[in-house]
Amino acid sequence: MLIRSMGPISELDMEYSMDCYFRQKWKDERLRFRRFATETMKEVSNISLSIKMLDKIWKPDTYFFNGKGSYLHTITQPNKLLRISDNGDVLYSMRLTIKAKCPMKLESFPMDRQSCPLMFGSYAYSEEQIRFEWENVDLVAGMVLSQYDLIATPIYNISHKINNGRHSMLVVYFNLHRHMGYFLIQVYVPCVLLVVLSWVSFWINREATADRVGLGMTTVLTLSTFGSDTRTDLPKVPYPTALDWFVIMCFAFVMLTLLEYAGVHYFTKVGSGEYFPGQEDAGREGERDANYAEEEDTDEDDSVRECPERFVWTEVSSQVDGYPKTFEVPIGPGYRYARSPTQCIPPPPRPARRRVPRCLQFMYCLMGNKRYRDEMRRSAPPGRTVNSVSIIDRCSRILFPLSFIVLNLIYWVGYTRFAKDGWQRGRRL
Repeated sequence: MLIRSMGPISELDMEYSMDCYFRQKWKDERLRFRRFATETMKEVSNISLSIKMLDKIWKPDTYFFNGKGSYLHTITQPNKLLRISDNGDVLYSMRLTIKAKCPMKLESFPMDRQSCPLMFGSYAYSEEQIRFEWENVDLVAGMVLSQYDLIATPIYNISHKINNGRHSMLVVYFNLHRHMGYFLIQVYVPCVLLVVLSWVSFWINREATADRVGLGMTTVLTLSTFGSDTRTDLPKVPYPTALDWFVIMCFAFVMLTLLEYAGVHYFTKVGSGEYFPGQEDAGREGERDANYAEEEDTDEDDSVRECPERFVWTEVSSQVDGYPKTFEVPIGPGYRYARSPTQCIPPPPRPARRRVPRCLQFMYCLMGNKRYRDEMRRSAPPGRTVNSVSIIDRCSRILFPLSFIVLNLIYWVGYTRFAKDGWQRGRRL
């Protein structure tokens, strides 16, 4: 048998097809012509005959036990060859396209290794009447499969028991190793990126409920779509494949990210004694405004008063055309005003923020450095606050990536090193 090409190999229908030259040889003493050769034909060792002679001679009734839809090529003429040697050896060759069943075990899909058999023998003759033996199985040089690597073609000579007795049978197994490139690009890398994208919520302000919930729901729905698409080309097997386990693992991490924010939201809104700068600053501002109103009503002769922070007015006296006139002039926030030549007194200066390189700022942000955040809070201008960070978010920034990496190591090492290959290792019998 000489295999010209192989494929497609369908996991959904569990079948494969191949194009080959199927050659059979046998010896028929009745076809010897050496003893009848004339002087001019003594040097002729074999004769190629017309395929019409196939109806005149005996030939084996070979059929494929696991075939599903094989056919003979007939363009431009039936692709058959009949050659008889002078000692009675007969060579019968055909070009066939064979479609055969291939039982597959998909527990390790898409890192699986399949072994697809091709079984053929006599349809009517028993083992006592006809016996098949292998000569060889060859491949055309440079043959490449789109989805698999063809590793080996082990062969067997077996005896198969059927109702009317034992039949001689030949079996060849095609040991196939699936390519991983397509699934890495289409499934694995997008799933990992979606999981990493869900972790962005750990660095989003915990008061931004809509942003964090929206990000979590988007990643959950996208992974759900990926999970359904991965099984479109697979049979409905009753067990999860390796690809299913990976999608389930990614889906679990995305769901845990969403549940993590539920915990953060609970401790933020219900109250756990944590410090919220925005709320405290708002309370201080309201208290400060009330104090301003009280001071203005009770102490009109006070020479110095604190200006409101948001929008400040001060009284300035002047004289126009000999008449005194009082009007108000706006000044900047954070000053004090007085009924004196010195209208406003600036507040005490805030501590200057030290210059930090951009790369260190990025690292501090990723690590949630508390010292850096405290420094930013102290040096922030009036009216601006630094977002608070939950201790749950700080822990999640480390635990989620670390656990995902560990589980990935277990997954890849387990399926690439310790999974059974399922290959057949035959020998000539």
